[in-house]
Amino acid sequence: MSEAADALLLRDGVLLLGAAIVCVLIFRRLGLGATLGYLVAGALIGPQGLGLIGDAESKLGIAELGIVLLLFLVGLELHPNRLWRLRRDIFGLGFVQVVACGIALSAVIYFGTAFTAAAAIALGLPLALSSTAQVLPMLRSAGRLNTPAGERAFSVLLFQDLSLIPLITIIATLSRTPPAADAPPGWLLGIYTVGAVVGLVLAGRFVINPLFRLVGRLGERELFVAAGLFTVLASAAVMEALHLSTALGAFIAGVMLADSPYRHELEADVEPFRTILLGLFFIAVGMLLDLHVIAERPLFVIAMALAVVTTKTIVMFGVAKLFGVSNRGALGFGLLLSQGGEFAFVLFAQASQAQLILPEAASLFGAIVTLSMATTPFLMMFSSRFLTPPPSQEERPSPDGGMSPAAIVVGYGRFGQTVAQMLMAAGKRVSLIDNAIEQIDVAEKFGSKVFYGDGTRVELLRHAGADQACAIIFCVDGDGLGKAQLQPVLNAFPNAAVLVRAFDRRHMMVLGRLDIAGAVRELFESAVVLGREALEAVGVSEANIDKIEAEYRRRDGLRLEAQIAADDLTVRRDMMFNPDRKLDLEPEEDEDGAG
Repeated sequence: MSEAADALLLRDGVLLLGAAIVCVLIFRRLGLGATLGYLVAGALIGPQGLGLIGDAESKLGIAELGIVLLLFLVGLELHPNRLWRLRRDIFGLGFVQVVACGIALSAVIYFGTAFTAAAAIALGLPLALSSTAQVLPMLRSAGRLNTPAGERAFSVLLFQDLSLIPLITIIATLSRTPPAADAPPGWLLGIYTVGAVVGLVLAGRFVINPLFRLVGRLGERELFVAAGLFTVLASAAVMEALHLSTALGAFIAGVMLADSPYRHELEADVEPFRTILLGLFFIAVGMLLDLHVIAERPLFVIAMALAVVTTKTIVMFGVAKLFGVSNRGALGFGLLLSQGGEFAFVLFAQASQAQLILPEAASLFGAIVTLSMATTPFLMMFSSRFLTPPPSQEERPSPDGGMSPAAIVVGYGRFGQTVAQMLMAAGKRVSLIDNAIEQIDVAEKFGSKVFYGDGTRVELLRHAGADQACAIIFCVDGDGLGKAQLQPVLNAFPNAAVLVRAFDRRHMMVLGRLDIAGAVRELFESAVVLGREALEAVGVSEANIDKIEAEYRRRDGLRLEAQIAADDLTVRRDMMFNPDRKLDLEPEEDEDGAG
């Protein structure tokens, strides 16, 4: 690559990131979401705007990796517990909603415009999808994701994400583009699809999981990130080589790892790449918007955006009523998911490539989706009055499985096992995290599901359910947990009680300066118990043993408070017992009962 090309690439990168930062900050501050910020940034700097950057098509090709990574993360979400618990809403309500809204919107376009039936279907079906990128973060920040209404919305959005694959297939079936000379016939593609799915599932079991186990033993996080990205890209590349959907390959890769111990670590590692590339995808879409076409027909864009929002609200209200939702809940559900979604841009691009619609129509309907997404924050505020109030901080249903975890235990060695089993004895759901592969394998033999990863990472804890957890308990060995590791956790999850296993007195002094809920020296209690048994063995009475224990605990606590305040281990040495400093006790009775 020439120096001029290098300089141009660097300049484009600076402009893309700079425009994205400015626009997303503004749109976030206005409560309109990051997606709209990316779209507007692309429109501003693209060839139809200020003309600062060109060649949007090539950037879109790279950015479509964001869609691939998004489908991988969707696959990782398909934990068997989640699918089973939400099966009625996902596969019942979700399926009926996509079909009903797709038919209704296709009819509106066909009868209200001059588009052909095939073009109306290619435009109407994508409009049936809503914006996962907008709705889920808003529900999470409002504390409503785990309410019945929030779970219902999550289930439908999950099915919509899954429906991207069949919708791409439908558009490909309607395509007017002559098939490529090297493209296999349809019946052979069907065989390829089944074979590829089976092959990827077998590869996940016999290749990918052993690979992650090997990488995990090495403890190299960068290598784990590389292995995660390799899994996604290799699955997508296999599907592309067979002339199949790359998104389908990534999705299958996610599904085959959904029940893996490495799931949370993979989510935390892949998420930053997904975020950046998906943002670049929306910028590229914004660059491709034909602003002149939109400016020529502004009333059509506004009217069609209103038609989309109104039609989806009415249809979803009726669908929700069919599934036994109350009038208030059905109206809130309809308003919440009434906008177009980010996958519509993917499907419009597919429809344009298939020659079902002109590029001008893709730009026009891209603007319609963008305008409908702009209504979401306002409809969200309006619909909040129809949604169930947020539940309390106690255990509650969560999309992640049967229940959200009441507690997260980091470190599942001999210390963490005791803490976790006591919580489980109380019927509390516990999420377990450890970074020792051998410990994970042993725990699995005893029926415990332990997830691999560094439990001090905020991103990993968030994926494990820390936002809903009542307590995060660090049971790791050693004195490595200090302010640098724990303060980010305290900042990110202020509603969770953070408890820590302390290594020794020095470690307790470090932890004492943090706003944690509690810390226990790992050998203190066992040493006190053994000390009681030693006192009993040498003939000290039960009453004096209790007095000695109580006084030792009192003095030790006072010493520790003084040491933390002074940051000096030698403070209040005068409170320690020694041969010349002992406790006044009651006289011991002889064996015959005499004083």
